[in-house]
Order: sequence, then structure tokens, then C-alpha cells
Amino acid sequence: MKWPPSTDPAAAALRYHPADEKIDVANRLRIYAGQAGLNLENSPDAAKRLLEPAPGVLPLDLNGVFRESQKTGREFLNAEESYLLSAIRVLQERHLWGPQLFNDTNLVLAGEGENGNFEHALDVINRLRIAQRLPYGGSVEAAWIVAATQQLRNTATDRYRQSSSIVLSGNVPLLRGAGMVAQENLIQTERDLVYAARDFERFRREYLVSLASDYFNLLLSRDAIVNQLRSISSLENLERATAAKVEAGRVEAFEKGIASNRVQSARSGLVSLVNQYIARAQRLQIRLGRSIDQPIGLVDDVLRLPDPQPDEVTGAQLALEYRLDLQNLRDRLDDSRRAVANARNELLPDLNVGGTITIPTDPDNSTGGLAIDPGELNYAATANLSLPLNREVERLNLRARMIELNRQVRNYEEARENVIAEVRDAIRSVLSARLQLQLAESQVEINRLRLRGQQLQIDTVDTQSLVDSENALLESENERDRALTDLRNAVLDFLLATGQLRVAYDGTFLPLPGMEIAPAEAP
Repeated sequence: MKWPPSTDPAAAALRYHPADEKIDVANRLRIYAGQAGLNLENSPDAAKRLLEPAPGVLPLDLNGVFRESQKTGREFLNAEESYLLSAIRVLQERHLWGPQLFNDTNLVLAGEGENGNFEHALDVINRLRIAQRLPYGGSVEAAWIVAATQQLRNTATDRYRQSSSIVLSGNVPLLRGAGMVAQENLIQTERDLVYAARDFERFRREYLVSLASDYFNLLLSRDAIVNQLRSISSLENLERATAAKVEAGRVEAFEKGIASNRVQSARSGLVSLVNQYIARAQRLQIRLGRSIDQPIGLVDDVLRLPDPQPDEVTGAQLALEYRLDLQNLRDRLDDSRRAVANARNELLPDLNVGGTITIPTDPDNSTGGLAIDPGELNYAATANLSLPLNREVERLNLRARMIELNRQVRNYEEARENVIAEVRDAIRSVLSARLQLQLAESQVEINRLRLRGQQLQIDTVDTQSLVDSENALLESENERDRALTDLRNAVLDFLLATGQLRVAYDGTFLPLPGMEIAPAEAP
């Protein structure tokens, strides 16, 4: 279809349906949360039950996410197919360097007239040949030619002839186009396959780190909901205790308002956190190639990743040796140097030698059939020299290749420095994340003791102080979880930056020797 139709009705053709103001918004949000695998029913153990996979939800740990992505992840399948296309291009090019079989049949009907009398002739020529490229330029060919000629206007002799011949021919360049330059397409295609394999493996590692980051962020969103539910439960207890004090006349009525206001604020924050969790869960499902109507549940079985030794020199050396993307840039410098050499070859004179040997049937026999007569052999040898009087385009191409080589050198040097800087930044990020986690855990403990002490002296502590302590505890718990997530991501980023990250065939993380001593990360 030349003009695809568009569906874009005018405003008058559309209908907007306003919501009923009496709708139970809180219940609708609970339904959405349930569809995402979250159970937010009010109960004393709501936070605990939230950590358990709901019925009908597919439970996935981190390795399960990795394995699922290898089966249905659209990004992975696209990258895998790009790699396969590179392999197909190699197979196509290699096929061109193998023996090529051809069979050509020509049918010619010709006529000649004189004073209204016409003679017609029918020529049938069949050429069966096999051609082979030579590794250092040129080609050879063997052909079997069968020719038949029939005059269609009957005469006394009927003028029918049939013959066949075997033809061996070849052509070899000695200057321009000679040498490894003849295999340039095959060489570059096979090297491109190596680059594609490295790119694909690099993608698999980056893909693992990216999926792990999404999974850790989803865990962070869930943990924030757990912390919020705990805080809501604590604030509701405070609200009830404050209401009892007000009824007993022990505190002013506004104290209850402070507690009630904080409970409502915490519930509002819970709605935002649930929405954030649902959005992150659906984005992860889309990346895994799953329908967003099939919720997934999180299993607390995360990677145990010990902090790496903060050695910038060793880390940079590992990256310069192991990084596959840097190896590709380094090897492409050889491609650019080879391109310069090939461009210089284009400036050479053309000097080609060739030859042809033909063994026909007996020319005196009008129906020679297939009886080849070696005695009638004929041959020809040729040599052709063409001096480069006008090679301006080739000279400009050489200059362009030299400029491209200089550019590739600069790009490699820049990439090398960027890799070193990336490793150093990764090491600093690990140290910073570990320090942030230690400080956050200390703050959680301080705020927990502070709140516990105030709760033991609830008769002498005002409501606002209790609310402030509860807020401080919640904020420190969330900060601790964020620091733990940052540390996990930082360690994976370090492994990726140094080229030490390894991925199994099924897409799961392969721990390196020494990682088995990792301590438990969960606080």
C-alpha cells in the first residue's frame, strides 16, 4: 500500500469519561498493587507478607532474571542476531572464494534476406564452466563449450554443424591488485566476525550489569515499601496512644493532630512508592520480553559480591589487557594500516599476464560430437602493461586512508585513557558506596535506639519529637538500602570496567575465584 491509513479522529469524534468522585481510590490502588504482585492489605504483618511471593506470581531471583533474559529478552535477541548476521557475511564471502560452477545457454535466431528470399539460422551454444579465484590475485577457469548451428531453410547440404571444445584460461596480476590485497574483502569480513564476537560478549556483560541494576532498584523500591509499612504501623500505634492521652486530658488535642497528620502523610508516601515499584517492575518485565500482565515476584537471593582490592594500577592493567572493546579498537588500527597499504597498491601500474588453451573437436567433421581432438590444440599467452598516467582519484583515496589512520590512532589513545579513568572512578565508587553503607547502618542503629528510648519514656516525650524520630529512622533505613544497592552496582561496574566480569552460557553471573569468601550483605 503506497499511502498507509492513519487513525486520528477529530476531537468531536472522541469521548472523555470523567471518573466518579465517589470512587474508592484507595481500593483501586490496592487492586493495581495486587496485579503487580504486592499484597497491601492492612494487617499487623503486612510488611512481612510483602516479602513473600503472592499466588500466581512468577518468583525470580537475580540469576532467574538473567536466564529469562537470554530466552526472551528483545535486546539480547537483537544483539545475538547481529552477531549471526556477521557470521553469515563470512560464509557468503568464503563461498565466493570456492569453486564457482556456471552453465550458460545461448539461443540465437538470425535471418538474412536477398531479393525477398530469406535464409534463417539457429545457433545453440551451451557453456559449462568452473571458475576459481587465486589467493594472490587473478582467477582460472575451465569451460566446456558445445555449439550447434542449423540452417532452417532447406538446401542441398542442410548446413547443420555441431562441435565442442574445452577451454582453459587464466589471468594473474603482477603489480596492481596482486598479493594479499586480492583477499581484502575476505580478510576484513573474517576480522569483522571477530569484532562482532567481542562486541556480542561485551554486550552480554553490559546487559547483565544493566539487568542487575534494574533488579536491585526494584528490590530497593520493595524495601522502601516495607520500611514505609513499618513506619505506618508505628505511627498508627503512636496515633492511638496520643488519642488515649487526649481523652485522659494528659496532653492537648493538637498532639493527636500531629500524629494523625503524619499517618496520612506516610500513607500518601506509600502510594507514591507503590506506583514507583509497579513502573519499575513493568519496565523489567518488558526488558525480559514478558507481558506486563504477568507479574513477577522478587526472591531475596542476591549476588554475594565482596569489595575489590582498591589498587588502581592493577585494575588499569587488567582493563587494558582484558577489555574486549579496547581490543577491537586496537585491532582496527591494523585494519587502517592495511587500508593505507592497499591504497598504495592502487597507484601501481597494471601488469597482468594471462593465457588460454583450447582443445576442440575435429574442425573437418561437421558433427564432431564430444570427441575432443588434442591434435587441434591451440593456445594464446598475453601480457598487458598499463602505466598510471591518471591516478588522481587513487592518490586522493590514499590521502583519505592516511587521515583515517591518524584519526583511529587518536581514537584509540583517547579510549585507552578513558578506560583507565573509568577503572579509577569504579574503584572510588566502590569505596564511597562502602563508606556510605557503613555510615547509613550506623545512623539506622542510632535512630532506632533514639526512638526506642523515647517510646520507653512516652509519658514525658511530646508527640512531635516521636514523629521526628520516626521520620529520621525511616529516612536512615531508606538511605541504608540505597547505599547497599549502590555498593552492589559499584562492584559489578568495577568488574565490567576492568574486563573481569564473566557471564555463563545461560546468561548467569560467573563468580571469580576468591568471591566465595564474600560476607552476607543483608543488614
